[in-house]
Amino acid sequence: MHITVAGLGVSGSSAARALAGLGARVTVVDGGDGDKQRAAAAELEEWAATGSASGTGDAGHRAGITVRLGDGDTLPDGTDLVVTSPGWKPTSPLFTAAAAAGVDVVGDVEIAWRLRGPDAAAWLGVTGTNGKTTTVRMLASILEAEGLHTMAVGNIGTPIIDVVLGQGKDGARPYDVLAVELSSYQLHWAPSLRAHSAAVLNLAPDHLDWHGSMQAYAADKGRIYEGNTVACVYNVADKATEELVRAADVEEGCRAIGFTLGTPGPSQLGVVEGLLVDRAFVENRQKQAQELAEVADIAPGSGTPAPHNIANALAAAALARAFGVRPAAVRDGLRAFHPDAHRIQHIADVDGVTYIDDSKATNTHAAEASLAAYEHIVWIAGGLAKGATFDELVQKSAARLRGVVLIGADRALIREALARHAPEVPVVDLDRTDTGAMSQAVREATRLAEPGDTVLLAPACASMDMFVNYNKRGDAFADAVRELTARDH
Repeated sequence: MHITVAGLGVSGSSAARALAGLGARVTVVDGGDGDKQRAAAAELEEWAATGSASGTGDAGHRAGITVRLGDGDTLPDGTDLVVTSPGWKPTSPLFTAAAAAGVDVVGDVEIAWRLRGPDAAAWLGVTGTNGKTTTVRMLASILEAEGLHTMAVGNIGTPIIDVVLGQGKDGARPYDVLAVELSSYQLHWAPSLRAHSAAVLNLAPDHLDWHGSMQAYAADKGRIYEGNTVACVYNVADKATEELVRAADVEEGCRAIGFTLGTPGPSQLGVVEGLLVDRAFVENRQKQAQELAEVADIAPGSGTPAPHNIANALAAAALARAFGVRPAAVRDGLRAFHPDAHRIQHIADVDGVTYIDDSKATNTHAAEASLAAYEHIVWIAGGLAKGATFDELVQKSAARLRGVVLIGADRALIREALARHAPEVPVVDLDRTDTGAMSQAVREATRLAEPGDTVLLAPACASMDMFVNYNKRGDAFADAVRELTARDH
């Protein structure tokens, strides 16, 4: 086959190697033509020419890889299939041309699903507006505690196509089960995916510029439930996730399993007196509940877990229990789990003020969850709004705010929401978008804070106006806090 791969990023390069290794003739197209793209192109073409052992597949079966830079719109002649990277919009001219030519467009997740072997590992899928990566890593930790051979893959950063094609090769132990993080982009392009069990953690407006509407965004998230065989896990507090379960076409016998921060009903997991309990995977769910872990077992040593991380742990536990994992493994897996950086990460305590980095809170829903975790907050916010509005977020969080420091290109949108709904809260508006603005933001936040307060970086916006990504933004915050500590002590 002649397969066109759209995009030269991590997933695109992975797909190109995998498909070429299986004998396809691959053309990779990318609209960029900078140093980064040229370096990636050179690496791919060298791999195809030399048979580098770093790729997937047998060099003897490669039909070759061609890379075309500076033109991501034109469909190469003779294309039989287009495999897209997740971020390419459905309205891209390349896909319009493919539709006109009768050529299917799928994503790398779809290719991975189609290429699974007969004894392939089961997939436990996780999606949602926020919390996906944390939940998938919690799930992988629980599965490992059960003694299962597993891996966290997909949108978490490890291309799933590499894992699927590498299973059992060179004597490696095949995976028993995979914890799969799936974005709405990936689900849009994966029509054949049928998971063992899956969870939608929450739904809030995000990426609407890509999907076109909230309805379309929710529908793509809901694809993760299609064809589930054992359990569809939903958030009791988010009725939209339950509605997606009701709309899904699942295998006979597949169950709807809810998770809640309150007392669980039958077929739910929840919290009772500081314990995570299961009333879904027990013999008599009308009258019985199984203790799984203590709330304190969630990332122990990091303080009281934020409510949204308790919810993440319950969702991970539900998926693990659906796969038959014992209660003790849920507890041990949660104890062993350590959160990634920039997700409610404690940086330091200085003069009675706590500094928390939640740079990963790149939308209003994530920021709301972060703000709800603390009582008195000096909030550092702003960046690229991605079309978001901030009135509801400010209304819900106003009572917690000691002060606000605004940074970034779209900070005026947050400032205006604060003026409408929290006019008494002091606001510092930093009229600069260079990366050094973070140091000034931390200093201003420190000036506003009182002992017992939390200075919280939860921007509710994307980072690309000032930083390469949210990781760099969080690093800048942590560096500024350390500068503060070094200067004052």
